[in-house]
Amino acid sequence: MEKRKIFITESDYEKLEDILDGMMKKGSRHDRDDLAALEKELENCHIVSSRDIPTNVVTINSTLRLRDLKTNREMTLTLVFPNKANLSEGRMSVLSPIGTAILGYAAGDSIEWEVPGGTKMIRIEEILYQPEAAGDYHL
Repeated sequence: MEKRKIFITESDYEKLEDILDGMMKKGSRHDRDDLAALEKELENCHIVSSRDIPTNVVTINSTLRLRDLKTNREMTLTLVFPNKANLSEGRMSVLSPIGTAILGYAAGDSIEWEVPGGTKMIRIEEILYQPEAAGDYHL
């Protein structure tokens, strides 16, 4: 699948950089595939203001509906920072393989991503809530 430029808000970018910097200071950044994947995504992203992010793009605290293209199974989740993650409540960390994969992509995009069990192929079916689109810039 074709890799395309992803969009990330300035605020999300800064918080994610802080997370990565904190991991570096703790010495836990090395040999962590999740952190390396996120770092790679941040190196290749298009940073925009929260007011200028397209309303169909996955940002932190967005709730979305995904489809696993291999199993056709749908799931609804909210993408969050690691300290807010709780899969039983539908909150997925941006540091998880799928969380990193969907950040910055838009509704309708299909993404192929390596996860511990192999390759996942997912499509972002719909953005149910995006904080920036709702004017919730403080989240």
